[in-house]
Amino acid sequence: MLNILPDWLKTLYVVFAFCSALFFGALKSVLVGPIAALILITGNVGVILALFPTHVAWTVYTLLKTNRFDAPLKVAFLFGLPVLFGLWLGLSIGGSVLVGLGYGFFAPWISSFEAFRHEDESNKFLHSIVDGTWGTIKGSCTVVRDFADLCYHSYPLYLKELRESPSDSELRTLRFIHVPACIIVGLLGIVIDVPLYTAIAVVKSPYMLFKGWQRFIHDLISREGPFLETACIPIAGLTILVWPIVVIGSVILAIVSSIFIGLYGSAVVYQERSFKRGVAYVIAMVAEFDEYTNDWLYLREGSVFPKPKYRKKRVLPHSTEVSISVGGSRSSDGKQNGGSMQAPPIMTMPTLSSSRSVREAIREVKMVQVWENLMRVCEMSGKELLDANVISPNELYDWLNPKKGNPCPIIGTGLPCYAFFQNLLRSIKHGSEGLVLLDGLEITHLNRPQDRVLDWFFHPIMVLKEQIRVLQLTEGEIRYLEKIILFGTDPKRMESWDNGSFEPEDAVRVAQIQGISRRLIGLTRGTSKLPTYRRKYRNVIKNLIVYCLARDGSTRSMSMRSVASV
Repeated sequence: MLNILPDWLKTLYVVFAFCSALFFGALKSVLVGPIAALILITGNVGVILALFPTHVAWTVYTLLKTNRFDAPLKVAFLFGLPVLFGLWLGLSIGGSVLVGLGYGFFAPWISSFEAFRHEDESNKFLHSIVDGTWGTIKGSCTVVRDFADLCYHSYPLYLKELRESPSDSELRTLRFIHVPACIIVGLLGIVIDVPLYTAIAVVKSPYMLFKGWQRFIHDLISREGPFLETACIPIAGLTILVWPIVVIGSVILAIVSSIFIGLYGSAVVYQERSFKRGVAYVIAMVAEFDEYTNDWLYLREGSVFPKPKYRKKRVLPHSTEVSISVGGSRSSDGKQNGGSMQAPPIMTMPTLSSSRSVREAIREVKMVQVWENLMRVCEMSGKELLDANVISPNELYDWLNPKKGNPCPIIGTGLPCYAFFQNLLRSIKHGSEGLVLLDGLEITHLNRPQDRVLDWFFHPIMVLKEQIRVLQLTEGEIRYLEKIILFGTDPKRMESWDNGSFEPEDAVRVAQIQGISRRLIGLTRGTSKLPTYRRKYRNVIKNLIVYCLARDGSTRSMSMRSVASV
């Protein structure tokens, strides 16, 4: 429709659409925003305060029971717990207030502008009025629920794994001679890093503000990037208006993150057993931050601050300790990203690099549907196992119903791990360099969503996939691995399931397969700690229960209501 209109009518249409979205968004922010913000703030603060005594008890009990730390290190942690819990209360409550206000104010506004992505012209103005009202309130409830899952399930799960660490795990020790050095370096980190981070962020913030506006105005005049499609211009216009808020948020984020980056100097002293290297870390982090901001803002390379070395050797994360070497991920400039553990993240800033169209950005964001695809794979695998009577509906109820206190690891860990293994096998059979999802979408290093959390998992997953491919498992060995990952916590169930498996006679081969199973289970447990995981996985289990009721012909309304109420 817009293609046949003259340019002046297109301009008039865009101005009218922008003003309409701005007005309706502001109106909804005033009417709906306070309700959504109140729900989010009250819910999150209620979860924090209600679970705080339990968190303290769980943490102290775990420190006393774990065999990963020696006595001096346990004493040091116990003395430091009041400070850590004080930081947790202050930052979590303050963060909840800021997130609640920001979500309640901006979510209805953004929804009004996103309504103009619809193809039908009449639907655009209808959705501009309707979108962001009830959806914003529901979204605030979802945020509270995910935060509660994180506090009530993910954190205790991490503590449980820490308590149940195998006795042959590496014992972390602390010599009392290093305690004063850790304290001094931690204080130095706060005294040096916080003021310098603040100064760098404040000095460069005007440049970030005008550089961003220059980029957006250039794209507007040349009709590039987010201004390429006429329907997306209102969204880009909103970006220009809120850019100062983004800059202010970046400065605040830099100041807050500098506190933790400075305190991490104590950890460097402990890891390197050196006071000098801890001080070197504190100094080097200022230069790192200066270089980081220079790169994002296209300023000169390097930094005027000194950058001493603070590591004697590279520290490899546990997830990359693998016996088979594969290429790391490549960044957009073609450089190889190694697997070494980097220093704490300096700061997250919006990029000012070459803009893409909003439609392209939307398509990339939709790749986050990887999460939903993996859940669908899990649901399909669950149905197959139910049809084969490998798992029972009672086990689904046991996992879903927390009153029984039975975590049912076969459903909680075994089923998603089994489904994830099937996904890896399917990707290997297709000869994919990445992951082939249920709908045929292939995720590789080049097109994966640019998400920090996904980066933590994607490279280990690719390493694990390469290990499985190199092993060239036979059909019997694949069935044997399926047994281990599904029933590894229940040897009797594992022996009773006749799935045509074959246990290799070679002890080395068995050890390799068991190593694969441990890594699969570890990745699954790590994923299960993410805040949105439990909510989505509960829906999968509910769908499986409904499937069982429909299959058995017992879809009585009472049964259906009982499932929905769990």
